[in-house]
Amino acid sequence: MTEDQLKEEFQIIEDAFNKAVISNNIDEISKCIASEWVLVDAQGGIIPREKFFFVVDQGLLSHTTMTKEILRVVTYDNIAVVTGRGKNTGFFKGQPIEADEWITDIYKRENGKWVCVLTHLTPVSGNA
Repeated sequence: MTEDQLKEEFQIIEDAFNKAVISNNIDEISKCIASEWVLVDAQGGIIPREKFFFVVDQGLLSHTTMTKEILRVVTYDNIAVVTGRGKNTGFFKGQPIEADEWITDIYKRENGKWVCVLTHLTPVSGNA
């Protein structure tokens, strides 16, 4: 598969992931991520799936928009490293949030489907 084909394939996968997160529905999000998935970000450090689900389920975190532009995809057999730029809006503890971030998602192929095992977010700074 060419690099462009990989980008197209993972853009579709990431768009589905985004749609699931915007739904604020744990069942939908679960379809996109592995049981061992973690989120790494500048504010919370390493956030396990269960903690992320708790804040979503309690209504402490909700997303209203989320987009990602896939810039790079490299596969290693059943592992894929996807890098891009994402923007999102929503609410955390009732306060509006807005983010512009570099994103690295690591996927594994599980039962013929790509599922995310780790999401790493880095805030964009300056004129990047």
